[in-house]
Amino acid sequence: MSERKVLNKYFPPDFDPSLIPRRRQPKNSQQVVRLMAPFSMRCNTCGEYIYKGKKFNARKETVEGEDYYGIKIFRFYIKCTLCSAEITFKTDPKNTDYAAEHGASRNFEPWREEKAVEEEDRLAKLEEEENNPMKALENRTVDSKREMDILDALQDIRARNARNERIGQSVDLLERIHMEEIETEEDRERRLAEEEDEKLVREVFAKVPAPAASSSSSAGASSGSTPEVITVKRKAGADEPDLQSLLPDSARALLSVASSIGAPALKKKKVEGKNALGIKLKGKAKAKT
Repeated sequence: MSERKVLNKYFPPDFDPSLIPRRRQPKNSQQVVRLMAPFSMRCNTCGEYIYKGKKFNARKETVEGEDYYGIKIFRFYIKCTLCSAEITFKTDPKNTDYAAEHGASRNFEPWREEKAVEEEDRLAKLEEEENNPMKALENRTVDSKREMDILDALQDIRARNARNERIGQSVDLLERIHMEEIETEEDRERRLAEEEDEKLVREVFAKVPAPAASSSSSAGASSGSTPEVITVKRKAGADEPDLQSLLPDSARALLSVASSIGAPALKKKKVEGKNALGIKLKGKAKAKT
């Protein structure tokens, strides 16, 4: 029995995906989607009420030539549950809601209610000011006081921001000065430590010219060349030690033997006896008859 949820499917050896024909769809094709009614509405054809949350199999498309600051607007097509009349509505990014477009009317639109209330309040205020000059004066006084309060609050915010900025700059300046002082102290301590190390090295070690190993090497050296310098460790005394005294006994013995022997003698080439006597063999000797 085969599996219900197949993950790996069989592909024959001669399967070529390039031979599968590609579907060519129009640029703005409609898609079938499952959605719920975003608001309660009433059908204009039969008067049927469609409540919010009713599920429909709708068709979705992108509205051509309309957008809101680059945001695409989509249109949805549904059918009335009673008369099957077509109803369309589209997205409204400006009010973060949906707007009824055709075939139905929305029962309640909150932003329109807010606008109507604001308009009614404004008209009532204007009518009251026309009929009562004292009320107009009071309204202007309240408005001016509100503006002054807003300006004072804004000035306080600006002063607080400027004070915080100055405090931050002063704190940064103090931290920078403190870091520079720490760095200068560290540099001074490092320089003193290096000077002490150099002084100790000069007290313990000294540079002396290296003596010639042999007479032949001294003769072969050019007169214009600088003498070789060797760094040696001093003794505890104040007198400058000799290089020979600092070397071990075996090294001193080798140096004395090398200086006494000098350059090694050249080896002569070994000559055979027959060639030394001047005898040359031309060929094999003839047999005696």
